Amino acid sequence: MVFSTPFLYHFMKAKFLFAIAVIGIVSCTSPESKKEESANKKESTELRKLPSWNEEPRTRILNWFDEVTNEGSEDFIPVSDRIAVFDNDGTLWPEQPIPNQLQFAVDYLIANWENHPEWESSPVLSGVVKGDMTALKKAGMEGLIEVIDASHSGITEMEFNKNIEAWADTAKNERFDKLFVDILYQPMLELLEALREHEFKTFIVSGGGADFMRVWTKEKYGIPPYQVVGSYGELAYEVKDGEPIITKVAGDIYVDDKGGKPQAIHRFIGKVPVFCGGNSDGDQAMMQYTHSSPYNSMCVILHHTDAEREYAYDTITLSGHLESALIEAKEKNWMVVDMKEDFKQIFPFD
Repeated sequence: MVFSTPFLYHFMKAKFLFAIAVIGIVSCTSPESKKEESANKKESTELRKLPSWNEEPRTRILNWFDEVTNEGSEDFIPVSDRIAVFDNDGTLWPEQPIPNQLQFAVDYLIANWENHPEWESSPVLSGVVKGDMTALKKAGMEGLIEVIDASHSGITEMEFNKNIEAWADTAKNERFDKLFVDILYQPMLELLEALREHEFKTFIVSGGGADFMRVWTKEKYGIPPYQVVGSYGELAYEVKDGEPIITKVAGDIYVDDKGGKPQAIHRFIGKVPVFCGGNSDGDQAMMQYTHSSPYNSMCVILHHTDAEREYAYDTITLSGHLESALIEAKEKNWMVVDMKEDFKQIFPFD
């Protein structure tokens, strides 16, 4: 088929005008959208500067970013190896007076007590419901597993997620009169954002339950569920009425703490981290593992020293014991953050 020159001219002109129109439609944004985009960029830039940190720790972190992300630097870390790991309890949110997941378990036991008369025969469970932690402390890890089994087992993953969502939406910390999931360390949120701005992939590696954290970490920390590593228990799989179902069941629990953390990093991440944040001796092995990286790594320990704005503790505590990690930090020049002195602001609502 042969087309005349005028026809081809008009055809190409029409295509050109159509392309211009499409580009105009795609690129045209309302003033409100541009304003919102500009505000988001400004907020992101400000967070990169770590505004809630005092000058000395802030400068040390920002200098490290410059050293490891500058291609001309001898300490340059390729993007593919920029792995950052964080403990959760006591590092990204408080763990006093008891860890928040234990608070969820207690709240669950209280809410469901009447439906489980068999719990009454347990000194641990009945004590917890009555506000007496004596039996739990005496039983140690066995008692904690009993509480976790009662509140986390015999339930499908969907039901468990709904329980966590309902708790997160309603449960408040009495001291701060805020939802537990809103009582987060503002400087650490800024640090997470700054790491991602420098193309680090951020992971949680916590002694807390992976299933418990995965429900809300994306919204609160910007960390998706598949980048959350934690303790975990047994599961059962079945197809019921044509639907595949995962159920949490009682059984052995993998405790992602101390030496378990490097093991879990190996299993679920597959690379040695180059950045590590923690707050206790339970994070010491993870810091040793990070320190072993051939790259110029950074380890940050939060030392809880601010009784007025948060809590002051280290050695005498139910959760967050800090002793040997503090000694090794001085030997290996890990960064110890004195929360009273180094944080201008503790929480977003301060």
